[in-house]
Amino acid sequence: QVKLVESGGGLVQAGGSLRLSCAASGTDVRLASVGWDRQGPGVPREMVARATPGGPIEYGDSVKGRFTISKDSARNTVYLQMDSLKPEDTAVYYCTLRTHPDGSTYWGQGTQVTVSS
Repeated sequence: QVKLVESGGGLVQAGGSLRLSCAASGTDVRLASVGWDRQGPGVPREMVARATPGGPIEYGDSVKGRFTISKDSARNTVYLQMDSLKPEDTAVYYCTLRTHPDGSTYWGQGTQVTVSS
Protein backbone atom coordinates (compact mmCIF):
# COMPACT_ATOMS: atom_id res chain seq x y z
CA GLN A 1 0.00 0.00 0.00
CA VAL A 2 1.42 3.33 -1.07
CA LYS A 3 1.37 6.13 1.47
CA LEU A 4 2.59 9.70 1.16
CA VAL A 5 3.13 11.92 4.20
CA GLU A 6 3.88 15.59 3.68
CA SER A 7 5.51 17.98 6.11
CA GLY A 8 7.23 21.35 6.14
CA GLY A 9 4.36 23.74 5.51
CA GLY A 10 3.79 26.82 7.60
CA LEU A 11 3.66 30.60 7.67
CA VAL A 12 6.43 32.62 6.04
CA GLN A 13 6.90 36.22 4.99
CA ALA A 14 7.07 37.19 1.34
CA GLY A 15 10.58 36.66 0.00
CA GLY A 16 11.24 33.80 2.38
CA SER A 17 11.79 30.10 1.79
CA LEU A 18 10.27 26.79 2.83
CA ARG A 19 11.09 23.20 2.04
CA LEU A 20 8.28 20.69 1.81
CA SER A 21 8.95 16.99 2.31
CA CYS A 22 6.96 14.00 1.12
CA ALA A 23 7.94 10.70 2.72
CA ALA A 24 6.81 7.75 0.63
CA SER A 25 6.23 4.17 1.72
CA GLY A 26 5.07 1.12 -0.20
CA THR A 27 6.91 2.07 -3.38
CA ASP A 28 10.32 3.31 -4.55
CA VAL A 29 10.34 7.00 -5.50
CA ARG A 30 13.22 6.32 -7.92
CA LEU A 31 10.90 4.30 -10.14
CA ALA A 32 7.86 6.57 -9.91
CA SER A 33 6.76 9.85 -11.38
CA VAL A 34 6.54 12.31 -8.52
CA GLY A 35 5.32 15.85 -8.19
CA TRP A 36 3.57 18.58 -6.28
CA ASP A 37 0.22 20.22 -6.91
CA ARG A 38 -1.37 23.09 -5.02
CA GLN A 39 -4.79 24.52 -4.47
CA GLY A 40 -5.21 28.09 -3.36
CA PRO A 41 -8.39 29.61 -1.96
CA GLY A 42 -11.05 29.85 -4.64
CA VAL A 43 -8.86 28.60 -7.49
CA PRO A 44 -8.53 25.23 -9.24
CA ARG A 45 -5.77 22.84 -8.30
CA GLU A 46 -2.66 23.46 -10.39
CA MET A 47 0.52 21.59 -11.16
CA VAL A 48 3.60 22.95 -9.42
CA ALA A 49 6.30 20.45 -10.38
CA ARG A 50 6.65 17.03 -11.98
CA ALA A 51 9.60 14.66 -12.28
CA THR A 52 9.41 11.46 -14.32
CA PRO A 53 12.10 8.75 -14.36
CA GLY A 54 14.46 9.50 -17.22
CA GLY A 55 12.38 12.46 -18.32
CA PRO A 56 12.50 16.23 -18.00
CA ILE A 57 11.42 18.06 -14.89
CA GLU A 58 8.44 20.33 -15.44
CA TYR A 59 7.39 23.36 -13.44
CA GLY A 60 4.30 25.48 -13.49
CA ASP A 61 4.87 28.85 -15.12
CA SER A 62 4.19 30.73 -11.91
CA VAL A 63 6.96 28.95 -9.97
CA LYS A 64 9.70 28.53 -12.59
CA GLY A 65 13.04 29.76 -11.31
CA ARG A 66 11.82 29.84 -7.70
CA PHE A 67 10.84 26.25 -6.84
CA THR A 68 12.93 23.09 -7.16
CA ILE A 69 11.76 19.47 -6.92
CA SER A 70 14.20 16.77 -5.85
CA LYS A 71 14.33 13.20 -4.58
CA ASP A 72 16.37 11.56 -1.83
CA SER A 73 16.45 7.86 -2.66
CA ALA A 74 18.06 6.91 0.65
CA ARG A 75 15.12 8.45 2.53
CA ASN A 76 12.57 7.58 -0.18
CA THR A 77 11.46 11.19 0.07
CA VAL A 78 10.52 13.91 -2.40
CA TYR A 79 11.22 17.56 -1.63
CA LEU A 80 9.98 20.88 -2.90
CA GLN A 81 12.33 23.76 -2.18
CA MET A 82 10.41 27.01 -2.43
CA ASP A 83 12.35 30.28 -2.57
CA SER A 84 11.34 33.89 -3.12
CA LEU A 85 7.86 33.08 -1.91
CA LYS A 86 4.98 35.38 -2.81
CA PRO A 87 1.56 35.84 -1.20
CA GLU A 88 0.01 34.21 -4.28
CA ASP A 89 1.89 31.01 -3.43
CA THR A 90 -0.46 30.59 -0.46
CA ALA A 91 -2.17 27.23 -0.93
CA VAL A 92 -2.47 23.69 0.27
CA TYR A 93 0.35 21.72 -1.33
CA TYR A 94 -0.15 18.07 -2.24
CA CYS A 95 2.50 15.50 -3.01
CA THR A 96 1.62 13.21 -5.93
CA LEU A 97 3.09 9.94 -7.07
CA ARG A 98 2.32 7.72 -10.05
CA THR A 99 3.65 4.19 -10.20
CA HIS A 100 4.82 2.51 -13.38
CA PRO A 101 3.80 0.65 -15.41
CA ASP A 102 0.30 0.39 -13.94
CA GLY A 103 -0.18 4.15 -13.70
CA SER A 104 -1.82 4.19 -10.28
CA THR A 105 -1.82 7.70 -8.80
CA TYR A 106 -1.58 8.65 -5.13
CA TRP A 107 -1.79 11.92 -3.19
CA GLY A 108 -0.70 12.99 0.24
CA GLN A 109 -2.99 14.64 2.75
CA GLY A 110 -1.76 18.14 1.92
CA THR A 111 0.22 20.73 3.84
CA GLN A 112 -0.73 24.38 4.21
CA VAL A 113 1.66 27.07 3.06
CA THR A 114 0.77 30.67 3.91
CA VAL A 115 2.84 33.58 2.66
CA SER A 116 2.23 36.94 4.31
CA SER A 117 2.87 40.24 2.58
